[in-house]
Amino acid sequence: MDLMPFLITLAIIGALLWVVNAYIPMDRKIKQILNIVMVVAVALWVCNLFGVFDFFQGFHIGK
Repeated sequence: MDLMPFLITLAIIGALLWVVNAYIPMDRKIKQILNIVMVVAVALWVCNLFGVFDFFQGFHIGK
């Protein structure tokens, strides 16, 4: 993945997380769990992009 699509994807994920945190009313604990899950998911995705993890190679979503 090139640098610009990577940065755009990170910006979109960050913007979506900000919108959820700012405008969707939910309990503080649920928001905290959502934030932790998103940060871990993005960290795993970035590590996979840079080749740190090889176990995602056989993992496919959809067809």
